Amino acid sequence: MIEAKTNKKIMAVEKNRKSSKNFGQIIRLILNIAVAAVVLFPLIYALAMSLKPASEIYQNSSTIFTANPTVDNYIEVIETAPIGTYIINSFIVSIVIMISQIGTAIIAAFAFHFLKFRGKAILFAIIMSTMMIPGEATIISNFLMVSGWGLSNTYIGLVLPYLTTAMGIFLFKQSFATFPMEIYESAHIDGCSDLKFIIKILIPISRPVIGALSVAAFLGAWNMYMWPLLITGSDEYRTVQIGISMLNSVDSQSMVLMIAGVVICMIPSLVIFFFARKNMIKGLTTGAVKG
Repeated sequence: MIEAKTNKKIMAVEKNRKSSKNFGQIIRLILNIAVAAVVLFPLIYALAMSLKPASEIYQNSSTIFTANPTVDNYIEVIETAPIGTYIINSFIVSIVIMISQIGTAIIAAFAFHFLKFRGKAILFAIIMSTMMIPGEATIISNFLMVSGWGLSNTYIGLVLPYLTTAMGIFLFKQSFATFPMEIYESAHIDGCSDLKFIIKILIPISRPVIGALSVAAFLGAWNMYMWPLLITGSDEYRTVQIGISMLNSVDSQSMVLMIAGVVICMIPSLVIFFFARKNMIKGLTTGAVKG
């Protein structure tokens, strides 16, 4: 009799615990949906507006979603502006910057961690201190330097100030901090050159960091606005962000065209972030915990 009562009490406690756990999961799910709705609302709004006819933009009775969706705005964007050229230019600039930042960062991080030379700590501190300087503070000097070299309206001028990044050097150095120095010394004794050590050993084990920096560098270059605006003056070298902004004027037709163009230029960023988000998080946390 006592055992039966005890079992009933245990079952009641377990039932209450499961109910509390399920209630907590439901609350978390509701909060996640609410946060996702707030974060994604600008994207949903832009997509809905881009599907509206131009005549509905300034109607007082209009809602976010239209009863007559149309893709004419996207067709008009392609016919009005050389959007294909803008997208190709953005891809070229973004890929060159991404590859260059990864290459320079991994080589510099290797030197700072594995090599011994005078002033290494001071030089690393100086490089890290550049992260506190806003890009707006150097953009004029960069423009005067690049234009003085005659590199305006060129791909070289577009990518030159962004070929390396202090953040990338920091990420790789933190990743190498967990790598045993004895392996490098053994490889060096066996005749392995530094370049071969980087290619054969460091790059394979640094894939999460490479993935994280690749996403950050590509998206940063893809979304650049001020620097391409200053350095380019023709459609031949304009990037997609500059080209889309030039679609805007005072009439409603150009407004929906610009919104449709914005949706088009968001697609590569969303696709890359969707497929690389796990590697990005893993790469940013690499080296954060030792032991």
